[in-house]
Amino acid sequence: MSLESFVAIRYLFALRRQSFISVISLFAVCGVALGVAALIVVIGVMNGFSKDLQSKILGVNADIIVGGGLGGVRDQQALQQRLRAVPGVEGVTPFLYSEVMLSAAGGGVKGLALRGIDPDTAGNVLSLGRDMVSGSLQELTPASEVPGLIVGSQLADRFGLWNGATVYLLSPSGTQSAAGYSPKMVPFQVVGVFRTGLYEYDTSVAYATVEATQDLLGYPSGVISGLELKAEDIYRAEEIARDVRTALGDLPLDVQTWQEMNANLFAALKLEKTAMFIILAMIVLVGSFSIVTTLVMLVMQKTKDIAILMSMGARVASIRKIFMFQGTLIGAVGTLIGYCIGVPVALLLKKYQFIKLPKDVYPVDYLPVRLEAFDLTCIGVAAFLLCFLATIYPAWRAASLRPADALRYE
Repeated sequence: MSLESFVAIRYLFALRRQSFISVISLFAVCGVALGVAALIVVIGVMNGFSKDLQSKILGVNADIIVGGGLGGVRDQQALQQRLRAVPGVEGVTPFLYSEVMLSAAGGGVKGLALRGIDPDTAGNVLSLGRDMVSGSLQELTPASEVPGLIVGSQLADRFGLWNGATVYLLSPSGTQSAAGYSPKMVPFQVVGVFRTGLYEYDTSVAYATVEATQDLLGYPSGVISGLELKAEDIYRAEEIARDVRTALGDLPLDVQTWQEMNANLFAALKLEKTAMFIILAMIVLVGSFSIVTTLVMLVMQKTKDIAILMSMGARVASIRKIFMFQGTLIGAVGTLIGYCIGVPVALLLKKYQFIKLPKDVYPVDYLPVRLEAFDLTCIGVAAFLLCFLATIYPAWRAASLRPADALRYE
């Protein structure tokens, strides 16, 4: 053990005899520990919320969407074959999208986002098959003349849409007659219920086959809104999208990735995470100020000892290292205690989920937690760095003492 480390540890344990300084140093340790623990829990919640929301959004939406605009997409079979050959594309499925009105028994009416899908290929791109709480995608294919419909759990609870219930969908496309314009109304039979955990989707989205949706909207056979693609790696979606654009050639089709479609949402989550990190780091900063106070008062009380050490040949750098090591040790203890508090609390929140959130306000109904090694490392490094910077001024004051002035009146 070096001389600087030995003296710093002796001074640290000697604080017990200096009650006032000991209390201040205890506050410094508690401040650093509280700040680190709060950072671990809050950043873990922010990560969990972001990842959970991302997985849910990517489950109900494709990684890459190839849209045909107002004219739609024609000759979809040849286009699907071309897109399946693009490296990095795992699955391709057609879709048709429109907004309709749902009329249920008892007079209930609600606006609905209707998505026409292919039951055979949709499961390779979307998580709808895994989100089903009753029924299945294959049941969308009608066994009778009445087409099938899959609705969200919140919508089913609101209107009592059990399996086999009949609803009517009103299309914006209609017919013009002598009596005026009349919207087209088609009966559908509920064959399944899904639950994504996203309130907006579970209350306002329904699925039918592409053919049934085309008939409802009055689209010609073979015309769809676009194609949805599943990427092997969602974080390579931009690179895969460039290959898709190359494969499309001169076709007037728009290609969008999940990052582009949800750019504002994930940018806001990233900004909020950064802001919370900075705000909670202030707690660690307050603890580091207590370290400054502790070391300054210790320097004032140990002036005689510092002068004796310097007169015995201790270098200025050695005196500086003594107090820097002591303050850093206080910060390291506080950081370690913060980890011992924050990590278990975050893991308990993740395992038991005893904090529930209202479903109609938040996109998830519990408090998700996700601990990442990079964030834990950044928290520890930031706390340690703040505590180290707090030792610079007291160490400089101690090293600038002149032995003759300190011992003049001894």
